[in-house]
Amino acid sequence: QGQLVESGGGLVQAGGSLRLSCAASGRTFSYDAMGWFRQAPGKEREFVAAISWSGRSTFYGDSVKGRFTISRDVAENSVFLQMNSLKPEDTAVYHCTAGSMALLLRDEYDTWGQGTQVTVSS
Repeated sequence: QGQLVESGGGLVQAGGSLRLSCAASGRTFSYDAMGWFRQAPGKEREFVAAISWSGRSTFYGDSVKGRFTISRDVAENSVFLQMNSLKPEDTAVYHCTAGSMALLLRDEYDTWGQGTQVTVSS
């Protein structure tokens, strides 16, 4: 499996923006997608966004559509999540993930990073 390392989390006021980054390394040849999911205390894990390995196709969870944008740097084997118009309910640990697009869209993940905390204050 590959290794995934996230960065870019932090504390922001409601309405603000943050940009998360994730670098993939190691055995990534079997992946056809990268993405993000989040986990808030006391809540179920939630799919956030996914992007195909080529970067041509993107998918979003309903709660972030129109506010978040996922993108990818194919040459650098990285994925990014631009988060705008943040809300307190976006507060969670955000994990980068990579693997099969079919699994990501079913909220199933083979590998993920340690996560980065995003806190949105009201």
